[in-house]
Amino acid sequence: MSSSTTITKTISQRRRSWGKGRTMAGESQKLKLLNLAKMLYERTDENHGLTCPEIIAGLAEAGIEAERKSVYRDLDALRDFGLDIAKLPTYPVSYALVSRTFTAAELMLLTDAVQSSRFLTVRMAHRLTEGLASLGSCHQAAALSKNVHVEGRIKMQNESVFHHVDTLHEAIRRHRQGVAFRYVKHDVNKRPQPQGGGRIYCETPVCLIYSEGCYYLIAYNEKHDSFPSYRVDRMQGLRITDEAAVRNERIATFDAAAYTSRTFSMFGGETTPATLLVEESVMSAIIDRFGKDVESAPVDATHARVHVTVAASPVFFGWLAQFGTAVRLEAPSALARQYADYLRDIADSY
Repeated sequence: MSSSTTITKTISQRRRSWGKGRTMAGESQKLKLLNLAKMLYERTDENHGLTCPEIIAGLAEAGIEAERKSVYRDLDALRDFGLDIAKLPTYPVSYALVSRTFTAAELMLLTDAVQSSRFLTVRMAHRLTEGLASLGSCHQAAALSKNVHVEGRIKMQNESVFHHVDTLHEAIRRHRQGVAFRYVKHDVNKRPQPQGGGRIYCETPVCLIYSEGCYYLIAYNEKHDSFPSYRVDRMQGLRITDEAAVRNERIATFDAAAYTSRTFSMFGGETTPATLLVEESVMSAIIDRFGKDVESAPVDATHARVHVTVAASPVFFGWLAQFGTAVRLEAPSALARQYADYLRDIADSY
């Protein structure tokens, strides 16, 4: 979003505060106020201001004549309008727009989120980062650009995923129609290959979940009465169908937060309660995964017994294996045997 667009939007939002009878004295005065607001937006912040001579010179560059007293009146008018313009304690005195939609720290957080997202291609990440930078002053934008490290990060190469997300949001919003798509995975040559012999998947969309840098569609499969997940960037030819979406109580009461807490890397499966014996050294990692409200009780000074609900899958077993002997899967015994077999198969392969 450009700074001029932002100023125009602000004017539209605050127009009522002017009062019905208040007008500006001529077209040149309108342009003068708009250029002054644009200048303050682009070139000032809480740490950087413009002196009155600098403001006059900046307006002159735009072909607008101004003198000191009129600048002070214009600054007061912009304050009345609602812009937070402050006099900075500098010598000589300078003026700055000190409040914005986002602080410099918030812009940095948003920029980091964009850069770390695997869902975005490099081009998308650059475009969004530039847009975020335009919400700050030129000084803040320069600081943000020093921290841009998009190249070299693992990124998606399929920009159509942006359109897929939009299509899926629309389908979910309608609550009436299903979606159809082909689903692909990669072969040993890293080439995408249609799954299921290229068949068309027809599903009822339930919700979108953003997990570990990727978007997933959670759908309802009526045949198996289940909620499979699909990575959005692996969909091809996605479209909203004319087929009516399934509507039932399970879909209406689907809990996305509970679903993500019990699945690992969005690998679904039959869920089961499980009991873990956890050493204190890895308790923080358990809380990171299952939340601070996870049911647990101390066993002794260095161990706790944790009760969770999980979807049994190789991904869950892999997550468990990273802790070695610091986490022991105690129950159910059938799941513990599956985990032991998983570890034994890996060991045997070596």
